[in-house]
Amino acid sequence: MSLSIHDRIRIRRVKILSDDWSVLKKTTFDYLRKDGTWQTQNRETYDRGNGAVILLYNRTAKTVVLIRQFRFPAYVNDHPEPLIEAPAGRLDAHDPETCIRKETEEETGYRVSQPRRIFNAFMSPGSITERLVFFVAEYNPADRAGAGGGDAAEGEEIDVIEPTLDEALAMIDRGEIADAKTIMLLQYAKLHGLVRP
Repeated sequence: MSLSIHDRIRIRRVKILSDDWSVLKKTTFDYLRKDGTWQTQNRETYDRGNGAVILLYNRTAKTVVLIRQFRFPAYVNDHPEPLIEAPAGRLDAHDPETCIRKETEEETGYRVSQPRRIFNAFMSPGSITERLVFFVAEYNPADRAGAGGGDAAEGEEIDVIEPTLDEALAMIDRGEIADAKTIMLLQYAKLHGLVRP
């Protein structure tokens, strides 16, 4: 009879290394290997909460809504330009749909009426606990309720761009879009024919 993963893990110690913007922990645990031996391991996990991300698309214009913003971690890893991304945000105390509606309007100015949940994904499960809920939604120019730009109090300074889906996919090929969640959503849009040629 096979054991569940819970039966194969024994937490020995948890130490908080940092608790500023998010929580960084070092955990020591015993892991029961398939050969029946226990192995002690140490892992650091960064817990910044879960989040949501969305791709807005317009079937008629064949466009998508993306944002451009400065990301310090990308900058220190030799990415010289602000990142081009799909609108996203942390759930905090909200459910995913409430979060993505709020973040979309705050970042892009577009009011989302019917976001459609498509899948969940861990973005960097080797060290980050975050799980993202992915959404898509149709938009049209009349849905724009404001300028967007993000929350200046949180250090955000966001530009909104509206390339065609084909232009956005070409930007991936040229290395101009290097954000994983955005690449996943753009490829989903192409594979599922959200914007037809």
